[in-house]
Amino acid sequence: MTSDICNRFHASRFSSSFLPTFGALRAAAIAILLLGIAFNPGAAEAAPVASGVHVYLVRGVLNIFSLGMDQIAARLQQQGISASVHNHLMWASIADDAAAEYRSGRAKTIILVGHSSGATCLPDIVARLDQQGVPVKLAIGLDSVFHTSLQGRVGRYVNFYVGNGAGKPVDRTAGFRGSLENVDVEAVPGVSHLTIDKNEIMQQKVIAAIDAVAFSNPTRVSAARPAPVTGAFSATARTRHAAAN
Repeated sequence: MTSDICNRFHASRFSSSFLPTFGALRAAAIAILLLGIAFNPGAAEAAPVASGVHVYLVRGVLNIFSLGMDQIAARLQQQGISASVHNHLMWASIADDAAAEYRSGRAKTIILVGHSSGATCLPDIVARLDQQGVPVKLAIGLDSVFHTSLQGRVGRYVNFYVGNGAGKPVDRTAGFRGSLENVDVEAVPGVSHLTIDKNEIMQQKVIAAIDAVAFSNPTRVSAARPAPVTGAFSATARTRHAAAN
């Protein structure tokens, strides 16, 4: 009904003699728009696509306090990286889905990101995937609320935690193979347990780590990767574990 009223209103304002002129102007505007697109250097270049990479992002408690996972997923998708967001209670299903994707060949590189309880369950996902013979290339935890330990295979596991808050470091077990980094981010401005996933600096850090894995072409990586933010971390609170073979 509303659209019909609007159509009648506009029809009453324009005489039949004006309609051809209006049509010509409309056609000219469309032509100019198309020319602008054609001569826009950036418009012709498609976003890079990271073929075979899937990023699984896992939300925390109640599935409503980790909306930064959705923001990161959207930014990754804009770069051409396949990303999906999940409830931490479904951690076993996440692992099984990733394993199925890996065995089918649709996903050759598995990346995990979790916040709060979603970070706490990452070691369980890694272990379950390892039991199925599926390696994890990169895993990033954002302020796990419980003490956890790692076993299985991970190319690189980065645990960002707020040292003066609820976050905990992650330990390795004898069965863990890979690189583990515990990074205290309490010095990052505006970071707390509830904001670590939404903080712009932390999101850039997470996306930069993913880009480094997802894009094999160095020029594409440098173009997509945000500037390093390691200077924002406390040097005394930062601990690194060398890779174990």
